[in-house]
Order: sequence, then C-alpha cells, then structure tokens
Amino acid sequence: MASRNHSSITEFILLGLSADPHVQVLLFVLFLIIYLLTLLGNLLIILLIHTDSNLHTPMYFFLSHLSFQDLFYSSVTVPKLLENLLSQRKAISVEGCLAQVFFVFATTGIEACLLSVMAYDRYAAICHPLLYGQVMNKQLCERLVWGSWVVAFLDALMNILLALNMDFCELQTIHHYFCELPSLFPLSCSDVSTNSAMLLCSALLHAIGTCLLIFFSYVRILSTILSISSTTGRSKAFSTCSSHLTAVILFYGSAIVRYLMPTSGSPLDLILSIQYSVITPLVNPLIYSWKNKEVKAALRRMMIKYLHCLSTEEI
Repeated sequence: MASRNHSSITEFILLGLSADPHVQVLLFVLFLIIYLLTLLGNLLIILLIHTDSNLHTPMYFFLSHLSFQDLFYSSVTVPKLLENLLSQRKAISVEGCLAQVFFVFATTGIEACLLSVMAYDRYAAICHPLLYGQVMNKQLCERLVWGSWVVAFLDALMNILLALNMDFCELQTIHHYFCELPSLFPLSCSDVSTNSAMLLCSALLHAIGTCLLIFFSYVRILSTILSISSTTGRSKAFSTCSSHLTAVILFYGSAIVRYLMPTSGSPLDLILSIQYSVITPLVNPLIYSWKNKEVKAALRRMMIKYLHCLSTEEI
C-alpha cells in the first residue's frame, strides 16, 4: 500500500523538450508560430465552410468539425508547453495534469472517430453517388458528429476515473512536455495493471473500430474507382480521397504507436506526441485546401467580397 496518495502530491514537473535556455527560447518562438498558424488555418476553414453556401455539404460539414476539434486539441497542449518553455520551474498541479490527461484522451478519440466518419462519407459519395443525398442527410451527419464526441468523452471519462485512484509517491518528474496517461503510469507507486489494461482496451477499440471502418470504406472505394473506365473519372474520384488519406496516415501513424508502446521517456515518445498533437492540427487545413478547388474558390470569393467591402467603405 502506498504511504502517500495523489492528494498529498500537489504537482508534477514536466521536463519538456530541452533543458538548454537558449534552445527553449528558440522552441518557444517555433511553437508559438505553429500555434498561431494552427489557430488561423482552422478558424479560416471553419469560417469559409459556414459562410460559403457552396461548401454546405456533408464532407465540409465534417471538415468544419475536424477543424474545431483541431483547435480544441492544440489548445489543450500547446499553451502549457509555451508557458513551461519560459518558466524556470516547469510545474503542473496534479489536478491540472489529470484534467489535461482527460482532454488529451478525449480529443484524440474525437479525431479518430471523425476521420472514420469522413471515410464513410467518401464511401457513400463515390460508391453510391445517386443515393448520397439521401444517405448522408443532415440528421445523420449531426448524429455521427455528436456520436463521435459522446463516445470519445465517455471513453476518456472511464480512463480518468481509474486514474483518480492511482497513488503517487516521491517521484514527480514527467519526461514529457504535457500530461498523457501513459506518462503517469511510471510515477505511480500503486498497481496500475487495471489502468494499463483499460488504456490498452480503449486504444485497441478506437484503433480497431475506426481503422476497420476506414479500411473497408477504402476497399470499396478502390474497387469502385478501378471499375471506372475513364482515366479522368478515376483521377477525379481518387482526388476527393487523397486529402483524407493523408490526414489519416499522419494521425494514426503516430497516435496508435504512442498509445500502444510502453512509455520510456525517449525522444521517440516526444516526436510521436508532437506529430499528432502539434503538427497534425497545423497541417490538416493545408491538406484539405492545398489541392481542393472548392476551398480555393471559396477563399477567392471571400477575399473579393472583403476587398469590395473595403473599397465601398473608402468611397
């Protein structure tokens, strides 16, 4: 039995990314720029989708929620990272750490669910184009989005309730730049086998459940695309999926490995976490707008409208 529980340990120390003050300043500038660009890019996507009637389709409805989720996700981790990069004592309270664990877990789950929902949307659009409007109606789209949030938050709640029973002793140092559930297990002086099993089940259920939906959706999509006789038609059909596939690979490639591998405090842990918690929210707006003619056209229309308003005010 642990002699002290987590209520007597008031804070943890986040070692962060570097102990060198000069490197920390450079990292602060870098991550501040990344965070501001993340906010700007995702807010712009949300604004475009909600103001341009041409983007009022299921695909862009899901994309707007993915952008909102990326804003939420990035804001859970990056502000604390920026604060610690400028602080001498990189501390976080136990309550703050557990809250961050909860929201990191929830937002990771939401991202996985939304990406699988978007894969199903692409399947319906390409494999059943004539029935697409009936299948992906507004009511179903809203239920899929809300279902993603509810499932992810319930999963995070079950894991955090178990984490509240963990006992923490003298060891207070977290070899990370934010609190994740796997990073807390080495700090506990109580039995964490139940917590580890629950985390593994959650990760596998999210990974297997969402990955299977994505996999089978794209098997059917690929089969349909290959049956299209026109090269132009095949290229157009595949281009509607390329952005989503890129986002899936970036997110799942790092998140699944991070949650399934044991925590070692190695640079690989930090790289994987940066990939899915910092880089993915930054590049998702770029992925979905870089080769997307509809988003580019909406952006041009918004800029023309804005410039027209400016010129009208000057007159």
